[in-house]
Amino acid sequence: MSVSAPWALVVGAGVAGIQAALDLADAGTMVYLLERGDSIGGRMAQTDKTFPTLDCSSCTLTPRTVEVEAHPNVHLITRAELTGLTRRGSTFEAEISVRPRFVDMERCVSCGRCSEACRLAGKVVSEFDLGLGRVSAIGVPFPQAVPSTYAVDPAHCLMLRFGKCGKGPKCVEACDVDAISFEEEERVLRVEVGAVILATGYDLYDPADTAVGRPELGYRELPRVITNLEFERLSSASGPTQGKILVEGREPKRIIFIQCIGSRDRTTGAAYCSRVCCMVSLKQAVLSLEKIESVEATILYMDIRAFGKGYEEFMERAQRLGATLRRGAPSEIFEREEEVIVRVEDTLLGATEELMADLVVLAAGLRPGKGSEELALTVGISTEEDGFFKTPKRDPAGGLGDGIFIAGACGGPVDIPDAVASGSAAAGAALEFILGGDAE
Repeated sequence: MSVSAPWALVVGAGVAGIQAALDLADAGTMVYLLERGDSIGGRMAQTDKTFPTLDCSSCTLTPRTVEVEAHPNVHLITRAELTGLTRRGSTFEAEISVRPRFVDMERCVSCGRCSEACRLAGKVVSEFDLGLGRVSAIGVPFPQAVPSTYAVDPAHCLMLRFGKCGKGPKCVEACDVDAISFEEEERVLRVEVGAVILATGYDLYDPADTAVGRPELGYRELPRVITNLEFERLSSASGPTQGKILVEGREPKRIIFIQCIGSRDRTTGAAYCSRVCCMVSLKQAVLSLEKIESVEATILYMDIRAFGKGYEEFMERAQRLGATLRRGAPSEIFEREEEVIVRVEDTLLGATEELMADLVVLAAGLRPGKGSEELALTVGISTEEDGFFKTPKRDPAGGLGDGIFIAGACGGPVDIPDAVASGSAAAGAALEFILGGDAE
């Protein structure tokens, strides 16, 4: 279908935002797709496998990211944030702040010479790999990144921090197409749109947070205590260990996965269930059992919630492969004579026990994305008590009445299939709004 209508604005380019943008674009609507980071794909890009099928995440995601970037009806803008939204009759005027990449996207050929030549090559902590790997101050977050053009990290680049880099920046010398410019400045765009879809995703609970953290669990103090997303980067073939699950250079033989860290716990500010953690831990237990010979994989849970299609069957598969499920709540994780000890209360037996582990994986709960409160104020919507955007209870994708729609996990925890479905639903509702109720 081809229609003549105002542009739509999609804020956030994870799986929900990408799906919304593609559905709108395929319907003939021009779309501005904003992404705060250097590349699109959201959290799914950091994930190794999807549950319950154990399909390769990047194999599923990459065709969609390439498609949305190449779509003639989609204008993708990275390092961009929505900083203002004003109603103008039947449309909106959106103010978009775009931070410089310092690399000309039209000239860059993604050859990688600049990254190799960088004086900080191999010294910058990788944000994408959650600190588990090292990169340069110029590059792409991961090999399949879209856009594939490089960008400079202003938090680490010597030229941007100090105004000089040795006798001259080696990245500039290495670039044969003169794509790098440290003179690029932030710019502000003002565009007219007929509808806005917020798909800004989520962040993860930090067990080491000084305000609502759980320091007794040893996260960031004990190197063999990590989060579930950090486990994904270890398990991924594109991760810092090329898919080998290694801790301090060795394969762990006893792995304990602990549920509900920062979920269903009022003391951490989140009484709600994060919905995905049980299945993520079951998936990671299966990956461990498949990758590491003679490994013991134990899941400590409050309640197992396997509610989706094929999820219960996947849990049974994990148990057949050897995963042990124990109902218990951890009270402390510590080291004793080079052993990691998990002190846990068995909530079925009412007894306290100490379990030994080589690796402990904390299932960190989902939290509202960084800047959600400010964005809500910018667009004039409300947030729930838990900080996620408020959505209509009977029709979450049906919009907030004024051309603003919610997709994905920014409205509350969802898994990947539900995020994609909500992106499509939001796109349909936005298209109907743009066309004045006539979207046939």
